[in-house]
Amino acid sequence: MAAEGTDEKQKNDGLSHPEVMSLFSEKLAEIMSDPLLVGLPSQPTLEEVNSQIALEHGRAIVVNVRQHDEMSTVLPVVVIQNATVHDLKKAIQRHISLKLSREGGPNIVSWYHVWKTYWLSFEGQKLMEDHKPLSHYGIQNKDEVTFVKRLRRK
Repeated sequence: MAAEGTDEKQKNDGLSHPEVMSLFSEKLAEIMSDPLLVGLPSQPTLEEVNSQIALEHGRAIVVNVRQHDEMSTVLPVVVIQNATVHDLKKAIQRHISLKLSREGGPNIVSWYHVWKTYWLSFEGQKLMEDHKPLSHYGIQNKDEVTFVKRLRRK
């Protein structure tokens, strides 16, 4: 067994960087064909892989996030089972930032401004307390949360 590992190491020692990257891409594509990882992007982050595994083991849920209009796209955000509103907000931030960076667009979002301008809402109920668990609001796997504009008091 040790001889096989040594032969493999010697074979790979003379590879150029493009050859190693090609080999890596082939192996990654092979791994990504696993049914457990099918929903992930072609070059997932470690956090995305861990979230997918937690989802499969029942330790996490998907919360679908939509802007306030019905025509907007839905973002499936993965959070742990006992996540709080704050955890959901952080997961939304990571999801959108990663999406923007993959699309090659500007990755500058003022999250302070976003959370001061919008509430998250579930079935008409505003998620106003960051420390409360999502289950307190009745949010379960595959439920939909929307952004709603905060009304300013004058």
